[in-house]
Amino acid sequence: MQQEKEKQRAWNFAIIIIVLILILAQSFSIYLIYKTSTESLKKISNLGNKTAEDISLLNKDFQSKVNTLADSINALTSSQDALKKQISEVKAQTSADFSGIIEQEIKGVVSIKTDVAQGTGFIIASNGYVVTNAHVLSGASFANVYTYENKRYGADLIGYDLDMDIALLKIQGSFSRLDLGDSDDVKAGEKVIAIGNPLGLSFTATEGIISARDRKGTNNLPYYFQTDVSLNPGNSGGPLISTKGEVIGINNFKISGAENIGFALESNYLRQTINEIAATELNQTLV
Repeated sequence: MQQEKEKQRAWNFAIIIIVLILILAQSFSIYLIYKTSTESLKKISNLGNKTAEDISLLNKDFQSKVNTLADSINALTSSQDALKKQISEVKAQTSADFSGIIEQEIKGVVSIKTDVAQGTGFIIASNGYVVTNAHVLSGASFANVYTYENKRYGADLIGYDLDMDIALLKIQGSFSRLDLGDSDDVKAGEKVIAIGNPLGLSFTATEGIISARDRKGTNNLPYYFQTDVSLNPGNSGGPLISTKGEVIGINNFKISGAENIGFALESNYLRQTINEIAATELNQTLV
């Protein structure tokens, strides 16, 4: 009997040992599986991160190349525009061929029509500021501005200077503008053109030279170019343009009964007057 009990204990002990061995084996297997899975997940995660980094680097490289290409296209376009402008200047200076200058600048010239008169003006800021002679607006109750594309815009009067005969208008939109040159650099004998609205013939270009500079105007101030460019009623307020395509004066008046003796306010005094009006009415400078 005692022997059977001892034998039973031995079997129980053996079974416990076997169970413990199985538990340890199972635990070790689970540990190996966990470790292998963790390492695999880590590798997958590292691979995913590396792939994401590679994709990010590829995107950055691609974007950089796109930006470089865009910059090259913009630079090429700017170079072409600059070259076209230089060719136009050379043609105007050497052969009196103003076709290139006119093509570029006429888009910034406007016709001004009121209920009592008509004249010319030009855009000095791309957001729609227009300059003309103040006498073009004298006695008017409204003014409309017509662009080269024959689009009509109602104009608001910002301000004016009667002594200098300059008025500043505003139309709504985005436009081609004309640049003011340095009238101090202009010499007698230089070729110029006027673009205006003589006798209602919109956007007419006439050619001539600077006959003299620093002439006195009707205000008795020596701020005017004398020019032999043909000026007629309707040309008032239009630009006098150099062979560089810059506005060097605003056509103002002519001597009645005389042939081809016109006067234009020099651009440096025009700039000063425009900025004085803008500073007073808008608290800013424009040109």
